[in-house]
Amino acid sequence: MKLAIDTLGCEHARSGFGAYVLYFISNLPENLSENNIEIELFGTEVDRYTYTSGKEIAYTSIPVKDSLKAQRAWHKHKINKFVKKNHFDAVIYPAITKVLPNKFKNHIGIAIAHSIVSADLENESAGNRKKIIKGLKNVQKIISASQYIKDDLIKIGIDSKKITVIHSGIDHKLFFPELDFTNELVEISPFAIKRPYFIYASSLTNPLKKHIELIKAFELFKENTGLPHRLVLAGNDGDYAEEIHKAAFESKYATDIFLTGYFPAESISKLYCGAEACIFPSVNEGVGLPILEAMACGIPVIASEKGALKEIGGTSALYTDTDNIKLTAQAMQKIVEDKELRDKIVFDGILWAGEFNWEKTVSATLKNIMDSLK
Repeated sequence: MKLAIDTLGCEHARSGFGAYVLYFISNLPENLSENNIEIELFGTEVDRYTYTSGKEIAYTSIPVKDSLKAQRAWHKHKINKFVKKNHFDAVIYPAITKVLPNKFKNHIGIAIAHSIVSADLENESAGNRKKIIKGLKNVQKIISASQYIKDDLIKIGIDSKKITVIHSGIDHKLFFPELDFTNELVEISPFAIKRPYFIYASSLTNPLKKHIELIKAFELFKENTGLPHRLVLAGNDGDYAEEIHKAAFESKYATDIFLTGYFPAESISKLYCGAEACIFPSVNEGVGLPILEAMACGIPVIASEKGALKEIGGTSALYTDTDNIKLTAQAMQKIVEDKELRDKIVFDGILWAGEFNWEKTVSATLKNIMDSLK
């Protein structure tokens, strides 16, 4: 079987789509040839070495402009001829809300859904929404990163029979408990963050991430306890950043609220390990891998009871209604003061997060694709 992975629309590995390709390639099993599987990547020339992770993976460069409009046109008019010319049996499409063919000739198309498609489509024109949904209806297989995403796909008219749930993994080489945290400061260049602190790692993109509600809950926690804790918001500025920065600046506890902006992925694990707890209040997450990363680092997690977070976190997190500021503040206080609860959540979280690994994700995905070709 000759399997191709489409890297167009993956934003040169600077998005969740691109991260999926990176982890997929780096966790490919060594015995691919023994199982009669050949992997090849295709995309723009600039990404020839972006995703290969030091592995000898064939890469075909596509003469297309580095623009979404041009790449969508290429998928509409040229993808099927390209597939036939290169003798691909199947193609994985990771960036399904960016670039996805309407028709799949000469090959099996596998769409990877690792975000809430209906929410992504809200930012598209009516014409583009129609095209993307048509592509999803025509693609032969869809790998969904959660049951929550699968249910969302079914709601927009996609046949449930062709959707398989395969949870994504986390990088356990990066996320693991660091026990040597006796210092008052966590020093991660260019930051030095004073402990104790709560951490929320998520981009500042929309109100459903609930950054402002968390800031208000933190204020209430401080008023109720008088504790010296800080709140660290780590994530890229996005469309909602101005409102969040304003709420933090105007808070009576502004000096205890730290917005880091972009935070390097290779350093985020240390930021987790030094935290009192991870708080993840977002109410519309299709996956929520950060709560698994925090669990793997050995800290307790407080998460929203909405979206896919209960599915991903299992019984290893403290869930609350993060629209309710009072309840979130109470959960923060409980995780600090109830040592027995805290120890149990930490222990259960490390075990639970260990079940989510990329080797398992890649193996299950390849098996699913192979079964499709039988």
